[in-house]
Amino acid sequence: MFTLAELEQAHAIVAAAVPATPAHAWPLLSSRLGTDVVVKHENHTPAGAFKVRGGLVYVDNLKRTQPDVRGLITATRGNHGQSVAFAGRRNGLPVTIYVPRGNSVEKNRAMAAFGAELIEHGSDFQEAREEAGRHAARESLQMVPSFHPDLVRGVATYALELFRTAPDLDVLYVPIGQGSGICGCILARDLLGLKTEIVGVQSTEAPSYALSFAARTVVTTNSADTSADGLATRSPDADALAIILKGASRIVQVSDAEIADAVRILWTDTHNLAEGAGAAPLAAALQEKPKLVGKRVGLVLSGGNIDLDLFRRWVMPAAAPAEAGAA
Repeated sequence: MFTLAELEQAHAIVAAAVPATPAHAWPLLSSRLGTDVVVKHENHTPAGAFKVRGGLVYVDNLKRTQPDVRGLITATRGNHGQSVAFAGRRNGLPVTIYVPRGNSVEKNRAMAAFGAELIEHGSDFQEAREEAGRHAARESLQMVPSFHPDLVRGVATYALELFRTAPDLDVLYVPIGQGSGICGCILARDLLGLKTEIVGVQSTEAPSYALSFAARTVVTTNSADTSADGLATRSPDADALAIILKGASRIVQVSDAEIADAVRILWTDTHNLAEGAGAAPLAAALQEKPKLVGKRVGLVLSGGNIDLDLFRRWVMPAAAPAEAGAA
């Protein structure tokens, strides 16, 4: 999909707006998992998630190859939309974003704050995406897909940073939404000639990629009813699946309850805020703890854009008894 030189070029584009994010070894997490753990903190980007990298590279290339582009349009549950809005504003392009009804209020506000026009449509991401495509055709706008080589090249820059900081990782857990993150990790690993095992993570309530991985062909689902909205995909991208089939060892499914536990653990053990997708890799590692003895483990904390209400429901009820006892 791209060469190491092209990945380095993408990193230079990203670095102009997004400083390299840290990769920390947290002793409490290592103790909990019984092995060495490194967390890549993509929750520390200016948009609070890894996808801002992809938007910057996609729009940079678009402006060079199509200088007369009128504007951008896309569909999202949040982080992809923030990425496009961030990059659009930086490059002087108007951005329209479709979100499903009932989408994260706080992510909607963040996209609007970056200057995007928001339109609510449909009951889930798939319906919003289909309507965005129709709008793009009517108004001659550039439809920004959720998966594209330039998006993958952009998000792969976090994997480049991580693997150069920790080239000795034995296994890396990566959440899967539409697939750009895990594909970027696979491609960066291969370009650097590393042997790190890459494990995808999906929700039990949105297992389209896990089902597709098992069937070795695209399998769609009728719903993606998970509170981890970054994992809420029911129609896999065929190109992404091809890369995942070639380069990932397996896909682990985690429940919303396991994700909630991981959000809470990341807060207590590292004082970092994780959205559902960002906590899913830790949930998967905890599920597979017996397999990890003696291995150096990487976790991609892909974002921290969690609504306060969801954080309260997932974290505070469990914290309350301990706090009451301490009092």
